[in-house]
Amino acid sequence: MLRSGIETAALPVPPAARNVDGARRPRHPRRMMRAFLLSAGQLGDPAVLRVFAKSMGLTLAIFAIAGFALWWGLQALLAHWVGWGATGLATAFAAVVTVLAMWLLFRAVAVAVVGLFADEVVEAVERRHYPAALATARPVPFARSVAMGLRSAVRVIVTNLILLPLYVVLLATGMGTAAAFLIVNGWLLGRDLGDMVAARHMDADAMATWRRQTNGRRFLLGLGDAGLFLIPFVNLAAPVLGAAMATHLFHTRRA
Repeated sequence: MLRSGIETAALPVPPAARNVDGARRPRHPRRMMRAFLLSAGQLGDPAVLRVFAKSMGLTLAIFAIAGFALWWGLQALLAHWVGWGATGLATAFAAVVTVLAMWLLFRAVAVAVVGLFADEVVEAVERRHYPAALATARPVPFARSVAMGLRSAVRVIVTNLILLPLYVVLLATGMGTAAAFLIVNGWLLGRDLGDMVAARHMDADAMATWRRQTNGRRFLLGLGDAGLFLIPFVNLAAPVLGAAMATHLFHTRRA
C-alpha cells in the first residue's frame, strides 16, 4: 500500500501542464486573472499614464472633429433647404449622432488609437516584469503601428456592419444580441491586442503561425477586455489594460 502511494506521488506531470522549465503552467483563467491584476497594478506607472492620457485625448479629439464636421455640413445643407432654425437643428442632430457614434464606435476607435502608442505600454510592462524579453525586443515602427491600427478599426467596423442583421434578429431573444456582440468583438479584440505585443518579437511569418497556435488564449483575452468596455469608467482604461494584459499573457505562455 505504501509502495503504491509513493509510485502515485511520483507520477510525472503531463507535458501539456508544464512550462519549458518543467514547472506547472497555470490554467487559462488563472493566467487571465494574474494578467489583469498585474496590469491594473501598473496603471499608475508614469509611462502607462502617459499613453492613457495621449490615447484618450486623441480618441476624444477624433469624435469632436467628426461631430464638428457633421454639424458644419448639416448647417450648410439645412440653411439651403430650410433657412430658419438651421443652426439649432444641425446642432441637435450632430450632438445626437456624435453621442451614438461614441457609444457604438468607441471601442474600435480607442483600440486603434492606443495601438499607435501600444509599444510604450508593452515596453513598460516588459521593463518591470520581463527584462530578458525587453532586451531582445524590436520597437514597432510608427508607420506599422498606424497600419495595424487602421486595419483594426476597419475590421471591427466592417465585421459588425456585416453582422448587423444578425444582431437585429437576435433582439427577439433578449440577451442574444449582447452575447453575439461580445463574442464577435472578443475575437476581434484578442487578435488586435495580441498583435501589439507579438509585433515586437516576431516577423510576419512567425506571427501568422503564432496566431494559429493561440486562438483560444487570444479569444479569452479579447473577451475579458471586451467585458471591461461594458463597465462605465473602467471602459476608458480598457484599451491600455488590454495592451498590458496581452503582454503578460504573451510572455507567460512563452516562459
